[in-house]
Amino acid sequence: MEFLSNNEQMWLPGEDGKKLALIDYPEIRPGVVNIVHTEVAPSLGGQGIAGKLTQAAAEQLRSEGRKAVLTCSYAVKWFSKHPEYADVLEDPEAEAKKAEMYGGPACGIRR
Repeated sequence: MEFLSNNEQMWLPGEDGKKLALIDYPEIRPGVVNIVHTEVAPSLGGQGIAGKLTQAAAEQLRSEGRKAVLTCSYAVKWFSKHPEYADVLEDPEAEAKKAEMYGGPACGIRR
């Protein structure tokens, strides 16, 4: 599975050029992005694509020396389950508190 990316988004391209899955992370200040949205096409649901996409984005941010804040509930949950990526977060403690608050289904991830 090969993801494409630019400075503010990573996605899984479809054969028709449409984005089948994506994660948005606009830069909010130099070196810091806000992961705001994760979405997977219904036809791909349940295959772990959102997790793979979030991991790939975290690895890219790490390699670029950028940090993230999280407003996407899926990303909050994913990072709480993957403490090995805490170094990517601008404030790991604040993000852990967010994880305690989220309870329902994650944004944009269709079940």
